[in-house]
Amino acid sequence: MVFQHPARKREDGQRGRFEEFAELASNFTSSPLFALLCLLLVGVFVAVNVAGLSTEWRLVVGDTMSAVTLLLLAMLKNSERRAEHAIQRKLDAIARAMLEQQEGKRGQAHEDLKAAIRMEERL
Repeated sequence: MVFQHPARKREDGQRGRFEEFAELASNFTSSPLFALLCLLLVGVFVAVNVAGLSTEWRLVVGDTMSAVTLLLLAMLKNSERRAEHAIQRKLDAIARAMLEQQEGKRGQAHEDLKAAIRMEERL
């Protein structure tokens, strides 16, 4: 099994289920609603510890916070990799377009550069 960059599209140009899920999760985790849910979770954690509830409750809340943290880390890494890929493709397109311009011709690199400008919306 060979691991590919998560931002690479399949041969048919469509995004896979993971890419779609990662984008939805990224959008959700950057929303005010998710920030509110995290604040509530931290509030529950503090309340459980202040109230002196049983160890089982502390473990449940602590494990929930750990799971959310792990999921956020995975989504952050995926988002970082997609942004990295988009930036690299844009830099490559700029370099190719500059070379074409220097050679006095206008060809495919110019079209690639125009397509790369809005790449982050497609990734």
